[in-house]
Amino acid sequence: MSTHLTTPSPTHKVAKAEKPHSLWSLAWRRLKKDKTAMVSLTIVLGYLLMILLSMSGFIAQGWNKEVAVTYAPPSFIYHTETNPSHSPQISTDSSIEQTTHVDMYGIQDPLAKPMQNITQTVLLHPTENAAALKQSLPFGADRWGVDIIAKTIKGSETSILVGLIAAFFSVVLGTVLGAISGYFNGWVDDFINWFYNVFTSIPYMLLILAVAAVLQQQGIISIILILALTGWTSTYRLIRAEYMKHVKREYVLAAKAIGVSHIRRMFIHIFPNVSHIALVQMSILVVSFIKSEVILSFLGFGVPLGTVSWGSMLNEAQSEFLIGKWWQLAAATIAMAILVTAFSTFTDALRDALDPKMK
Repeated sequence: MSTHLTTPSPTHKVAKAEKPHSLWSLAWRRLKKDKTAMVSLTIVLGYLLMILLSMSGFIAQGWNKEVAVTYAPPSFIYHTETNPSHSPQISTDSSIEQTTHVDMYGIQDPLAKPMQNITQTVLLHPTENAAALKQSLPFGADRWGVDIIAKTIKGSETSILVGLIAAFFSVVLGTVLGAISGYFNGWVDDFINWFYNVFTSIPYMLLILAVAAVLQQQGIISIILILALTGWTSTYRLIRAEYMKHVKREYVLAAKAIGVSHIRRMFIHIFPNVSHIALVQMSILVVSFIKSEVILSFLGFGVPLGTVSWGSMLNEAQSEFLIGKWWQLAAATIAMAILVTAFSTFTDALRDALDPKMK
């Protein structure tokens, strides 16, 4: 019996091997299928575009200028029936009563005459642009007549930049300490673990206030340092655990066998395989640090005078709210709530997309 071997036809097409997808490309494919994640990403990118335009001066350039009357209400609650003819008239009589303030001991107040001169100047010579001040704005004005919308946009620039920069440095610090601890083990791991336990044994907000009291400086750089030096612990814990797993794997042992240095093994070979954890941690910390900056500025440890943030707006709004002027409180709260919700939703979706166990 003869066996006939069938040879493939020349026209037979051999299926091409499918190109393997990287972790990042697979994560992006999963993200695109999640409509909620894409909407959240769009909102976050919109905020980032807004602060770029604010930094470049295209929007909110004159945010601190007096453009309206004090506590100008929002346009949607402004009553147009107000008649300008019924507004109080400023007396232009030059014979303002000259009074001398003398206390019960017969001592004359040294500030009485200067204050009287100031009063005369204000009453007799009102500001030229007083008539040009608006009676209402789309979202109202604060006590200085500053547009709340422009102030909120400028405040978002400060709060978001503080959150992004502080989260970056915090993740860098936590990643470096976690890599050293998980890679070397031994007494190095014990010492850094002791340092980590000291930080985690103190309540987070109390630790922030303690570091703020030690620095005793108000400024954006001080806030970034405070948040970066107190928020690295979660990143350290996760990166350390990943390095302890990867340091015993074949590709690291092979790199060690051919004489690759410790630094290259730690950050060239291992880190790309755990970088997604650092990215997710950074996105989580951005949200946490934005809220922390708001709390610090609200308590008076935040941005200095002349710099606006969502926290400083809430600090001002607490006294305004008591007299029924709620629009600054609402603007800062709504802006922060939208960003935090969108960023948190996107972070959860990103964490699921980068999880290799997710199908």
